[in-house]
Amino acid sequence: MFSKDTKYNFKLKTAFIMLVTVCVQATAQTTAWKPASFEIVKSKYKTFKTAQYAHVFSGSKHNIARLAPELQGLTGIELPLDKYKNENNAPLQLKFKEQVQVLIGVFQENNSDYLQADKFQNVKLILENGLTITGLPPVNVYAISFSKGTQTLNFGKGLFAVLGVVKASEKLEPRNANFPDGKLWNPTFIVEGFSDEKPLFEVIGGENKPVIDEGMSGTEGIQGGFEGGRVVKVGDMYHMFPTERAGEKGVDYYYDRVKTKIGHWTSKDAIHWKRESTIYQASGTYAVTEDDNPMNDRRAAIWSYMPIFNEKANKWYGYYLAYTVSKEIEPNHSFGRIWRCESTVDGIDGIGGPYKNIGIIMEPGLDSLPWEGRQGVASFFPYQVGDKYFGFYSGAYPFNSWADYPKKSGKGWFVALAESKSLEGPWLRMNKGLEPIKTMHPLFVENPIVSQLPNGMYIAIFDGGPDGWGHHLPNMIAYSLSADGINWAEAHYLPIETKVDKWWDIMRTPLCLIPEGNDVYTIVYNAIDLKRRFHPTGMVKVKLNKDVMESKLKELKK
Repeated sequence: MFSKDTKYNFKLKTAFIMLVTVCVQATAQTTAWKPASFEIVKSKYKTFKTAQYAHVFSGSKHNIARLAPELQGLTGIELPLDKYKNENNAPLQLKFKEQVQVLIGVFQENNSDYLQADKFQNVKLILENGLTITGLPPVNVYAISFSKGTQTLNFGKGLFAVLGVVKASEKLEPRNANFPDGKLWNPTFIVEGFSDEKPLFEVIGGENKPVIDEGMSGTEGIQGGFEGGRVVKVGDMYHMFPTERAGEKGVDYYYDRVKTKIGHWTSKDAIHWKRESTIYQASGTYAVTEDDNPMNDRRAAIWSYMPIFNEKANKWYGYYLAYTVSKEIEPNHSFGRIWRCESTVDGIDGIGGPYKNIGIIMEPGLDSLPWEGRQGVASFFPYQVGDKYFGFYSGAYPFNSWADYPKKSGKGWFVALAESKSLEGPWLRMNKGLEPIKTMHPLFVENPIVSQLPNGMYIAIFDGGPDGWGHHLPNMIAYSLSADGINWAEAHYLPIETKVDKWWDIMRTPLCLIPEGNDVYTIVYNAIDLKRRFHPTGMVKVKLNKDVMESKLKELKK
């Protein structure tokens, strides 16, 4: 699992929260500028609402990641990226009913691909570093005055962004918004509903606050909240098996990720939850050596419980992760091992267990590869394809080579596939000697859960990576599609905050994609509010577009 569990990083997080608070206070007096209406003449360019995730250029994946509040809600124009970079574009004509100011985003890089600010006349710099567009240089925002009537915006060669049009009377107070370079978000990513592609899923609503939060019944003794696991639905009952970051009272937050539990919760509506039992409890015992040594407690932390019903055996199997933990080395979770357990109660209703351990099915060994890193094996999810079984297994904090073992690890969260003839195993790593699956995302894929859509296409829903702690990742729930269960397509990301109130700073792990009928699916997820130690659980509903689903399958089969 993703880990930042040292006192040093706790100080960093505290500093980050203080910085965010200062920035919020500094910008509290800014308000959105009032827009002026306009009409696009003689072109079919689309417009966009200037807001987070807005798709700024057609023919690209670039999105707004940060923006000054003054720009919020204005209407921008989607310019074709390649045409403007190569000056193959027709001049942009706009018709105004009054005198206006057009807001232009200029990229701060002396490169012929980008329009240079010295090409303008009678302009005013109003926002230095006024917004961040993924994969592109820092952006300064200029205001250019135009009179009433049809006007031509022909600035010459180079890409720029049209971010909005405001009334001439609007007072535009210059300032430095201090937003970061968009190239930190590299590669760019596809956000559902904010690109040239039609979305596979529409976010249709959900709960505007956590469904499980600190102080609710069942959370007693859970200091740090939840992260990861799985939710399944049996009949009309939801069953959740989250990792409970139990920790201890009076012990700092880092121990929440060491002393963990696997809980069993139930619900009739995925909103009101009842804690039923503890499936497993980690020891919370720190290692005595830095290497993968049997002297250490290899079940010191337990994570990522995945219940799977084995129809052939007529019982529930559980697959979960057990770590060695260290006080001295980051990440403090190390040398993951995947255990399999079985319910002692036969049948579909035996999901609550109790469970008995059968043994380890995957662990660090001679067939491990350096990319699995210090945390590998860091998660496991099995699924059936025909008469075979495949399993996503993961690694994190990779080694460049085994010479870096055990301390010198890099950054990256990757997955690959194992295969077996049965759910019992043995499980063998596929593609030995090759890199992990990077078609989904080259830097971050964590905790994928696989199911099938109505047309048989496989879908993996997973943690898309945090935008925080020095990482510039999408910070959204992600999904990837596959026609054969082996080859996986580029990830798409679900901006659920467009339809539910955003109570989190950092989005973490989705626990399910459960079909409810009428093409509606339930997602239960964990997320982090940086102002709090407790990590709550939320719920959202999405609707599947079957036409898009069929077109996606055709694309994958080409």
